[in-house]
Amino acid sequence: MTDQDKQITGDNGQPAAPPRGAGFSEEALRGLDDLDARIPPADALIEPTAAPAFRMTDRLRPDVAAGGGLLRDESGAARPHYWGHRERLRTRFLEGGHQPMPEYEMLELLLFNAIAKSDVKPLAKRLLATFGDLNGVIAASKYRVLQVEGADRWVWLQLRLVDAFAQRMAQAKVLQREIVSSWDALITYCRTCMAHRETEQFRVLFLDRKNTVIADEALSTGTIGHVPVYPREVAKRALELNASAVILVHNHPSGDPTPSHEDVAMTERVMAACAAIDVSVHDHIVIGKDSEVSFRGAGLM
Repeated sequence: MTDQDKQITGDNGQPAAPPRGAGFSEEALRGLDDLDARIPPADALIEPTAAPAFRMTDRLRPDVAAGGGLLRDESGAARPHYWGHRERLRTRFLEGGHQPMPEYEMLELLLFNAIAKSDVKPLAKRLLATFGDLNGVIAASKYRVLQVEGADRWVWLQLRLVDAFAQRMAQAKVLQREIVSSWDALITYCRTCMAHRETEQFRVLFLDRKNTVIADEALSTGTIGHVPVYPREVAKRALELNASAVILVHNHPSGDPTPSHEDVAMTERVMAACAAIDVSVHDHIVIGKDSEVSFRGAGLM
C-alpha cells in the first residue's frame, strides 16, 4: 500500500474523512471555531439574555391598571398587559361589529392611526371624560383637543376625518333631494353638522323651484352665544345660486333649542331681505343637543 493509499483509507480499510481544514485557510478555520463556540448543544435550554424592554409607568402597576399591569407568560417572562391589545381589538371589531364595543374602545381604534406603538386607552378615556361622549370628542375644537394630555395634531387629524366622513354621508342624503320627502334626512344632517358644536354656526339650505336642495352653505360662525347674520348676504347668495327658497339653520351650543328674541328678530330681517328678491324663507330650524325647534312648526313665522 502506498503512502497516498494510507491517506485516503483508515486502519480498517474504509475510506477516511479528509483531514479537518483541508482546503481552508487559517482565517476560515478560525471562523469555523468561532461558529462552533456560538452554537449551543442540541439539548440546551435556550433563553433570551435579556427580557423584552418596556418602560415601567404608573399604568403598569396592578393597583392602578384594572385587570392589567404586568402579565407573565408560561416561561415566567413579564410583559405589559397591553402588548397584543391592538390586534385583539381590531379582530373583535371585524368579527363582532361596533355595537357591543364601549365608546372608549371605538375611540382607541381611531387613535391607533394617530399614535404608534403605545397604549392609547388612557388617552381615549381622557378625551371622553373631557368632552362627555364620542359626539363631543369629534366636535371639539382644536384648541381644546390639544389641551388634553397625550393629544397632538395627528389625533386632531383623525377626529377631523371622522367628522368630515359623517357630514359627507349625511349630506349625500339631502343634496339634490326634494325637501318634503327628505325632511327627516335633513334634520339628521343638520344635527350631524351642528348639534355638538361648541360655537354657534349659521347655515342656509338653498332650494330650487321644485324644492330640491341645490346647495348647503355655512355663511357665518360666531361665539358660544352669538353668531352674526347679514340678511343681505343671504339674499345675495340666493341670487347667485338662482334659488327660489331657503331654509335657515343655526345651533345653540347651550343645548336648549328654544328660539331667543334675537333669533326671532333676525329671522324677520332675513325674510324681508329675501322677499325683496322674490325668494321664500320656508323655515328656520334651531338645533340643540338632543332636539330641535322649527319656527314654522312653532308658529313663529
